[in-house]
Amino acid sequence: MLQITDLTYRIAGRTLLENASASIPTGHKAGLVGPNGAGKSTLLKLLVGALSVDGGEVGMTTGARLGSVAQEMPGGSRSLLDTVLAADVERAALLDEAEKLESPHFDGDPMRIAFVHQRLADIEAHRAPARAAEILAGLGFDDAAQNRACSEFSGGWRMRVALAAALFAGPDILMLDEPTNHLDLEATIWLEAYLKAYSGTLLLVSHDREFLNAIPDMIIHLEQGKLVTYRGNFDQFRRQRAERQANQAAAAAKQQAARQHMESFIQRFRAKATKARQAQSRMKALARMDEIPPLIGERVVKFDFPKPLELAPPLVTLEGVDVGYDGKPVLRGLNLRIDGDDRIALLGANGNGKSTLVKLLAGRLDSMAGRLVKSGKLKVGYFAQHQADEFDLTITALAQAKRAMPLAPEEKVRAHLGRFGFSQERSNTKVGSLSGGEKARLLFALMAKEAPNILLLDEPTNHLDIESREALIRALNEYEGAVILVTHDPHLVELVADRLWLVGDGKVVSYDGDLDDYRKLLLDKRRSAKRGGKEERKAVTAAQREAGRRSSADLRASLAPLRRAVENAEQNIAAIGKEIAALDSKLAEPELYNGPAIRVTELQTSRGSAGSRLAAAEQRWLEATTALEAAGLDTEAA
Repeated sequence: MLQITDLTYRIAGRTLLENASASIPTGHKAGLVGPNGAGKSTLLKLLVGALSVDGGEVGMTTGARLGSVAQEMPGGSRSLLDTVLAADVERAALLDEAEKLESPHFDGDPMRIAFVHQRLADIEAHRAPARAAEILAGLGFDDAAQNRACSEFSGGWRMRVALAAALFAGPDILMLDEPTNHLDLEATIWLEAYLKAYSGTLLLVSHDREFLNAIPDMIIHLEQGKLVTYRGNFDQFRRQRAERQANQAAAAAKQQAARQHMESFIQRFRAKATKARQAQSRMKALARMDEIPPLIGERVVKFDFPKPLELAPPLVTLEGVDVGYDGKPVLRGLNLRIDGDDRIALLGANGNGKSTLVKLLAGRLDSMAGRLVKSGKLKVGYFAQHQADEFDLTITALAQAKRAMPLAPEEKVRAHLGRFGFSQERSNTKVGSLSGGEKARLLFALMAKEAPNILLLDEPTNHLDIESREALIRALNEYEGAVILVTHDPHLVELVADRLWLVGDGKVVSYDGDLDDYRKLLLDKRRSAKRGGKEERKAVTAAQREAGRRSSADLRASLAPLRRAVENAEQNIAAIGKEIAALDSKLAEPELYNGPAIRVTELQTSRGSAGSRLAAAEQRWLEATTALEAAGLDTEAA
């Protein structure tokens, strides 16, 4: 268990946490949410001991191993695989000791040698390289990349290595702060599945709504220095919090009415002899009354893209276009068309050419062959996170915008910044003092300054919290131009894009399925690659292959009961999932809350029971799947 008790922390005179308390039971997965600047990352640093608390304490289960992603990115000449393997400190120390104990020049203690080898067997040290390779593959590193030095990779890829090391170490309590920020959609989907199956205790900070719905079984909300715990995933948290706020508002209004009534009585009768005692009694009651705090208004985040000039289609046409770097094409033979009402998301792993295509459309790259035609009056808005590095951190947001809009009067520049949530105070704030989310909104404002006909968005949500992401989705859906989107956020793709393009193998092709179909495609590819990798590593002889064919029937027969258990568990999960969807649909009906309260309670009880049954069914599926995989591995090993 992870226990936070009355935690207080102040920085530069500002109180971030004040008597904050929460607990995460062993084996549970908690999502930590709250607006940007609330102190989520600071809380994680306090929990891992990177910062010292001003008050309160943090308690953990005795002997529990705590893990998080290292702040320093891995580097040097060590390979990715060796870097990840080194994260299991115990295994590395035991291997070193075993080598020393068994050295011919060292008179080792037989009992110690036996203990070391038994411990290595207990922690399955022999499987470590395969497990590390599997994690790295899930995060986007093929076999060749895994054997390259860390120093050969960019910062974003090295952060993936740091994440892989944290996962491989397998701590009892794992803390992750925005783990998807440096991942593409493909790696995000893999990580989601990995964390769902993770058996330890998890504390996850994320602004990815899909992630927070798929993984946590509890949400801890950080706001105004306090921690409030809710059961369920993010959507359930939103519903519970809305209900809690409604109850708080009603209670506050009732208390205010009672307070006003007592104050009126006191004012009228405190000087009247016959009523003086009653007035004194009400004064004492008024002093004892614990004030119900007023509701804190929801933070309003604003995005408002200006309406573009309508142009005749198509906006952009590509015919046989090649594009790449240093004379080497990354994408070849592109035949594409973009119209004014297109909403297109680009799918494909990092390095396949998504950003290359966006840069081509933005005019940041020239085509190497073929024909690219743009509408004569086309205006393009291009958003990429690296553009924030070009900001002058010493000037204000207003001054930065004036540089981009030199001919516009100051009133117009301020009004344009206001479309993206910049008040007069924040407009006059130096860029270096803006939060990551505010810098992103400044990028959006500069991108949209000329009312572009097409928005090219390359990972636009990395520094946006959930409220900002929802505001961006609303603004993009109201925007009347075309949108080309590269993102690891499935929620953004599902609510904004109506077409998917698959980028890979040097091509860009239309993908007819939806994101669920794409997830299945990725899982099928991984299974195929895993099977192929096993076959390559085995290097079996023809005789062994023949023996394998003869035993395959026996293997299928032995695994049949386990496969049936997996299938039954999957069917049970699907059935309960439909039941939960039906209950959620009923609970989302506004008219339900105008009827009998007992009906709401019954539905909420049924929803809680269904959630518990779903968790149990998923656990049975996990156990059955693990048993099936173990049986398959044992049979292969034999």
